[in-house]
Amino acid sequence: MVRVVLGGTFESLHAGHSELLKEAFGILKENGGGFVHIGLTSDEMAASKNHTVADYASREAELNSFISKLLDQFSLPKDCYLITRLNDPFGPAVSGDYDYIVVSPETVPGAEKINEIRRGSGLPELTVRVVDFVLAEDTVPISTTRIYNGEIDREGHLQKKN
Repeated sequence: MVRVVLGGTFESLHAGHSELLKEAFGILKENGGGFVHIGLTSDEMAASKNHTVADYASREAELNSFISKLLDQFSLPKDCYLITRLNDPFGPAVSGDYDYIVVSPETVPGAEKINEIRRGSGLPELTVRVVDFVLAEDTVPISTTRIYNGEIDREGHLQKKN
């Protein structure tokens, strides 16, 4: 049974987040089952963002709703994942019993640091699965900041300027 870990703020759950989550649950599907552990950034950590972020409970509810649909799509059991509060940049990935970590290109250095810490603790390295950026219509990566600034919507469609 494979165990996957990933983390993030998951603010304005957008197409890029969707691909990260599809990859994580896809690993379970490929391997005949397992478990996904999602670290969701705490309100305290999210406060350092350069824009306002919805509170933890709201982000968790939106994430659960999205995952519920994904589990149906992948025919996976409802109890194959857990969301926990992420209070530091590495969370349980540095010490937990996991096989894979799913990251975006911008968070590869964090995954490398996690593996460095795991090696130092005598734990096996995690297999790093990098999910490419999802590009908006203008070929610039979709990001929560761009959505917040009104440049694009959650699917990467350019927003008309008034």
